[in-house]
Amino acid sequence: MIKSMTGFASLTRDDKAATVAVTVRSVNHKFLDLQLRIPSTLGSIESRLRALVQTRVSRGRVEVAVSLQQRSTPAVDVDLNEAFLEALGSALERARERGYITGVMTPGDLLRFPQALSIRERAEAEEEVAQLGARVEEAVAAALDELDAMRVREGGYLRADLDARRALLGDLFERAAHAAEEGMAGLQVRLQERVRELQADALADEATIAQEIARFVGRSDITEEVVRFRGHLEHWRTLSESSEPCGRKLDFLLQEMNREVNTLGSKAEGPSVSEVVVGLKAELEKVREQVQNVE
Repeated sequence: MIKSMTGFASLTRDDKAATVAVTVRSVNHKFLDLQLRIPSTLGSIESRLRALVQTRVSRGRVEVAVSLQQRSTPAVDVDLNEAFLEALGSALERARERGYITGVMTPGDLLRFPQALSIRERAEAEEEVAQLGARVEEAVAAALDELDAMRVREGGYLRADLDARRALLGDLFERAAHAAEEGMAGLQVRLQERVRELQADALADEATIAQEIARFVGRSDITEEVVRFRGHLEHWRTLSESSEPCGRKLDFLLQEMNREVNTLGSKAEGPSVSEVVVGLKAELEKVREQVQNVE
């Protein structure tokens, strides 16, 4: 399927618990490069969000940004580690007696010791966070749907252009093949002259003449290249009509088509062939640039 790698989507979901805003941008890239920016409170669902994007997008640089405004702050429980504080107090008292420190411990000092306080969300707050995470996933999925719709729409324009270029490549290659057939006439004349020269040579035997003929014919036969190029064009059509992403496959296919054109240019005879081959290579380069936009 011809789908563009470029797209944009933005939406906002608002309910009594929170406002969730999602923005998704995608541009060209050889592989999938996902940049995900979410609030720290959603860290528990980051892996699920990444998996969600990967099921919708196979190639491109994708940036997903999620902003969150909650209506209320989740309730938390704060527990004091009394055993730790008693040990800490005893240690500080000894240090104070020996003149190492002065003053008294303040609440701010406690915050410097992660072992002193244990802060955790209440069970009901954890349930609220889970519900919020589900709503964020739904919002991201909806944004990805919008992104996909835009990429499909842009892909339709790309396909129209690539279909026209595929037809042009087919016409140009057939012209090159026809010009090569015409060049064969001149080659046959030269081949006949060469055969007569060999036959005039008393030392030349029939095996030598046969080898010379095979060398000339093999060097100029483009049947294999014509068959493969036509097959590549048909494969191109199949990829375009498939439901699977085809950008990387098309890129590889164009490399193979370029190889067939180069081989045809080196085998075929006649100046008209060279002219058409130059046109083929120029058009293939234009198509290759367009395929860089296809997912």
